[in-house]
Amino acid sequence: MKVAVVLSGCGVFDGAEIHESVLTMLALVRAGAEPEFLAPDIPQAHVVNHLTGQVAAGENRNVLVESARIARGKIKDIARANPEDYAAVFFPGGFGAAKNLSDFASKGADCQIQPDVLRFAKAIADAGKPACYICIAPAMLPFVYGRGVAVTIGTDTDTAAAVTAMGGQHINCPVKEFVVDTERKVVSTPAYMLAENIAEAATGIEAAVKATLALI
Repeated sequence: MKVAVVLSGCGVFDGAEIHESVLTMLALVRAGAEPEFLAPDIPQAHVVNHLTGQVAAGENRNVLVESARIARGKIKDIARANPEDYAAVFFPGGFGAAKNLSDFASKGADCQIQPDVLRFAKAIADAGKPACYICIAPAMLPFVYGRGVAVTIGTDTDTAAAVTAMGGQHINCPVKEFVVDTERKVVSTPAYMLAENIAEAATGIEAAVKATLALI
């Protein structure tokens, strides 16, 4: 059972959240699924020094190349991936989901999704295959599934308001739980939008992964 895991770089502040990405992969493998990593071959929105939290002026990195760090080199350009090859898709969070896969971090409710990512996500949705969006990644859901899609990013009021403005039906959710839109086969969980440690993030992610695989 091959599933896609879409990454957005490497590092919480400018790419994929590493804990969330690894926890997702671990939960998938333990459940008997075969994860395959994908990422867009595009420049990062910017590069952040994770020691200082400051933008590294003049430094440029590529989302696919940086994502390969987490994937141990085994990763595909999402533009070349065939959605028909996968039984489900998983989107770990991290600011990369809101800076590279979309521009939600800078434009909020007026954001757009990177075209290759949107094409792939919509193909999965149109085929009726399940999807799991983690942390801030669920902010993309209204663009993929349309108005009324049930979604959670936890309990952050401002982010929830932006998701609602885009047409999502936001549902507050504790860190160790998840929300399921059964009609659309979409699962979302807050992870580090709320988690205070890796164990809390793991509980919610593992539960969300299990729920997503059950929809296949």
